[in-house]
Amino acid sequence: MKIVFFAGGVGTRLWPISRKNSPKQFEKIIGDKSTLQLGIDRVLPISKYKDIYVSTGEGYKDLIYNQLPEIPKENIILEPVARDVGAAVGLVAAIFSKIDPDAPFVILWSDHLVKNVENFQKILLTAEGILKKDPEKIIFLGQESRFASENLGWIEQGEKVDSVDGLNIHTFKSLHYRPDRENAEKFHESINYAWNPGYFVTTGKHLFSLYQKFAPEMAKELEAIADSYGTERFTEVINEKFPSLEKISFDNLILEKLGDGDGFVIGDDLGWSDIGAWEALKEALSESEEQNVTKGKVMLEDARDSIIYNYTEKMIVGIDLDNMIVVNTDDVILICPKTSVPKIKKLVESLQGTEHEDLT
Repeated sequence: MKIVFFAGGVGTRLWPISRKNSPKQFEKIIGDKSTLQLGIDRVLPISKYKDIYVSTGEGYKDLIYNQLPEIPKENIILEPVARDVGAAVGLVAAIFSKIDPDAPFVILWSDHLVKNVENFQKILLTAEGILKKDPEKIIFLGQESRFASENLGWIEQGEKVDSVDGLNIHTFKSLHYRPDRENAEKFHESINYAWNPGYFVTTGKHLFSLYQKFAPEMAKELEAIADSYGTERFTEVINEKFPSLEKISFDNLILEKLGDGDGFVIGDDLGWSDIGAWEALKEALSESEEQNVTKGKVMLEDARDSIIYNYTEKMIVGIDLDNMIVVNTDDVILICPKTSVPKIKKLVESLQGTEHEDLT
């Protein structure tokens, strides 16, 4: 089974740790490894370095090479420009449809946290077994919801069709991205909905056939790039064709066009969190709402529900903090309530073209 990690995002909601030149997936946000390295560690017991691929931007290749020296360089798929996830996933599908069309492969994201690693691995192996019998399917992983999130995607599952090793297999019905409060609460209360981590297992041949069906023009260009994969012409061809591809999300391009019978859902508690923003990281790492989360030299007194990250040698002392974010780096100190996280992205965007652009 091949495993692909996508590591091309910028992640401004985790600024000032996540920067344009070194996004969140390459930073030591949890422990002493980057989230990308932690992701690799999670799959190594069921995979091998030679079967692990990373899709990222050309500008991040040195970061990848330094953090993951064990992965063959030919497994690092470099995009010359960012064209959103639709083109990025399509490129991987096109390449796998050429080099190993019927082999199951997994799509994963490099900036997530998965606590229940054993469950996660068991689901991937179960999905692999299903695809070996029925390769023309997409098998989605679902995370049991912990609260009515309006900021995550949700996946709707249909009837139960099988049970394997204690895991229930359901038909896939639909996806819902960032619902309003009313629908989020309805989804959370229903046994038919789960959070959608964006993880799925399929085959290169099947996934690329969906591109040929739903995005034929893009598929034609991607196939030309894939034909050059592994040759001296690959860099030349991808530089010529990839920048002209439509900039569109994978959900809009492919997944939203799927219907009943096109896939399965395996839902369970993965201990999964999308830690793409400070308040999400706090929720993922704390055992309760009141508990504080700290990193580095931090001293707190009468503080609750706060996340304090210190990447310097100077001590941070916090007194009477409530629902706060404090992040201290060598060149920026961020201080704001957790409720103000949506403003961080706007602030970073406002620095573009100013004397402080280097901070982005």
